[in-house]
Amino acid sequence: MKLLPSYLAVGLLWLLHWLPLRWLRALGAGLGRLLYRFGRERRGVVLTNLRLCFPELGEAEREALARRHFVAFAQSALDRSLGWWASQDRLERIIRIRGIEHLTERGDRPTIMLCPHFVGLDAGATRISMYLTACSVFSQQKNPVFNRLLYHGRTRFNPALLLSRKEGMRKIVKSMKDGYPFYYLPDMDFGRKESIFVPFFGVPAATIPALSRLVRLTGAQVVPCIARMVPDGYEVEVMPPWDNFPGDSVEADTEFMNRFIENQVLRMPEQYYWVHRRFKTRPPGEQKVYP
Repeated sequence: MKLLPSYLAVGLLWLLHWLPLRWLRALGAGLGRLLYRFGRERRGVVLTNLRLCFPELGEAEREALARRHFVAFAQSALDRSLGWWASQDRLERIIRIRGIEHLTERGDRPTIMLCPHFVGLDAGATRISMYLTACSVFSQQKNPVFNRLLYHGRTRFNPALLLSRKEGMRKIVKSMKDGYPFYYLPDMDFGRKESIFVPFFGVPAATIPALSRLVRLTGAQVVPCIARMVPDGYEVEVMPPWDNFPGDSVEADTEFMNRFIENQVLRMPEQYYWVHRRFKTRPPGEQKVYP
């Protein structure tokens, strides 16, 4: 009985996937406004992130940006129902992709798909999974109902190789050498262990330098994949592989990666994953920044 609410929630999401996208987006917009109004803790996180990253904005401008972010965040959450249950034909119409040849014609080199945390991340992953079988890190959920749902979503169109974060870099390297492109999410704060501090919008941010280390270990090419929410769906841009990477040091590579992500954020600031405590881990001697 304790899992009944979870099954009911999944049933509601299943019903939502039948709606036209404009109706689903309207529901998401209403949900986002409610989350902004009543989600005091996450609202504080978002506003703190925006204050740190955009100090040039006035308070009213940051609040307006935060409101837009909550709307985009909620809309993308409801849009996940499409990725889990909508037909492939419908998804191909809603999620357009360009540059896929950078992944399908990649040659013999291992490939790392660099996918920063924008609200369209899951839509992008779903669309790319129609073309290839990749490996990625999968975090087990405590709720078994949602764990099965998320696993199903990751493996719906191709049997992706999902690795546990606990297995570490060795298993990722082996999978890449076996021919699996690695779908890598680079921009979350996982604590002080193994992180280095490099600037993100001018603020020292604990960042895992795995991208540089994986490229140095495997000779992989880095192919950025950016998913953007648009009024009639999503646009996924698969960019050409980076030239001259890795550079002089792991630290320089990680800073380069963060600068790249910054540039993408400036293209669509309301769609970055501001609800995450990106600056939770502080350098020695610095105080916490979140309320």
